[in-house]
Amino acid sequence: MGQSDGSVIKAKKYLKKKIIGVTCHNSKLLAEIAIQNKADYLAFGSFSNSKLKPKAKKANLNILKWARKNIKKPIVAIGGVNNLNYKKLIKSGAKYIAISSYIWDNPKLKPEIAVRKFK
Repeated sequence: MGQSDGSVIKAKKYLKKKIIGVTCHNSKLLAEIAIQNKADYLAFGSFSNSKLKPKAKKANLNILKWARKNIKKPIVAIGGVNNLNYKKLIKSGAKYIAISSYIWDNPKLKPEIAVRKFK
């Protein structure tokens, strides 16, 4: 859920046993609030420019390093993830990566070729 998408607590009541994550941008405070509200995972980003959300708030690798040390929930890197930056995001602390524009809106590669670039 994005920061303006409503309450995680209400969403969890409505969606019952579904997995719900919260975008925390580059904020330790937002991460702590998401944990208090029982988010299942935390997403940090954007780590690079993204066609999907070109005005997204930017994050840096230090937030992933902090999260790896301080958060026991799964950590997802979002925003501008591509075949050139995903390894450093994982090495910095992301357990998972979310990829959209690089695969679906790539002007140079068809989706099946873009996916193969992640090895």
